[in-house]
Amino acid sequence: MTLAYLLDENLPMRVVRAIQRFNLTTEMPIDALRVGNVSELPLGADDQSVLIWAESVGRILVSEDKHTLPDHLDRHLAMGRHCPGVFLVRPGIGLLEVVEFLSLVAHLTEPFEWRDRVSFIP
Repeated sequence: MTLAYLLDENLPMRVVRAIQRFNLTTEMPIDALRVGNVSELPLGADDQSVLIWAESVGRILVSEDKHTLPDHLDRHLAMGRHCPGVFLVRPGIGLLEVVEFLSLVAHLTEPFEWRDRVSFIP
């Protein structure tokens, strides 16, 4: 099963564009939607709404928000909810590294490996 992602609105557009460019050149595209491009998740949606939506559709959240998102995830899990996972992009990481990581994880791992976890790229 190929994993799917939800890109947080705080990710720079250069990351979104890098994924789009990658998808034009590969037979194994990255399935990624961005907050703001989904009618149920407009720009400015709060973290709790983003986590609930990601849980409901089974998409791993990709974000740079290492300051508040882990706390929101802890509260989300404490309420008995679950999360397909959260990937946090480290500051200064190259676009190619992010895209390669997302592609490899999407096509070579299983959803249960990331469930209810925060992981850093890479």
